[in-house]
Amino acid sequence: MEKRVVITGLGVISPVGIGKDTFWNALLNGENGIGPITHFDATEYAARIAGEVKGFNPGDYGIDRKEARHMDPSTQFSVAAAKLALDDSKMNLDEEDRDRIGTIIGTGIGGMETLHNLYKGLFAKGPSRVNPFVVPKMIANMASGQVSIFFGLQGHCASVVTACATGTNSIGAAYRMIQRGELDAAVAG
Repeated sequence: MEKRVVITGLGVISPVGIGKDTFWNALLNGENGIGPITHFDATEYAARIAGEVKGFNPGDYGIDRKEARHMDPSTQFSVAAAKLALDDSKMNLDEEDRDRIGTIIGTGIGGMETLHNLYKGLFAKGPSRVNPFVVPKMIANMASGQVSIFFGLQGHCASVVTACATGTNSIGAAYRMIQRGELDAAVAG
């Protein structure tokens, strides 16, 4: 008999909205998150539109300023989405065996803003001014690692990198691990 696996909580940080209800209502109303780029000056680029997350404050999700400085925005989004999903699930982590809760979160690329800032600083100020946190901020598995650390989840921690299918494949990997009895629960996406 196969073990039943269910999704118990959802967390969304996206250009369409923050939080599952805001996100869902925007979709139902035909809204989209595409608009003029505001995060940097894009006047010299042929494409000047993108999907940017607006109104995001890491502190709203328990990420203090020092932690935020050591995380690429993509990782901050992952920690925040994980918090929203865990809150939505009503799971009390203090009553759970955290050794049996995994973290499987993927990305198509990793911390691109960190990589961009590295190159900008490297060419403007030289290699002696490269931030020592560049690699830990930008590597693809940092989102999964930071979520695991942030919530004290000590089960299997992995990152799936499969381009646009990453989120679905991450959820599928978590599903299979739970179904096989390797984990009791996982934060995945």
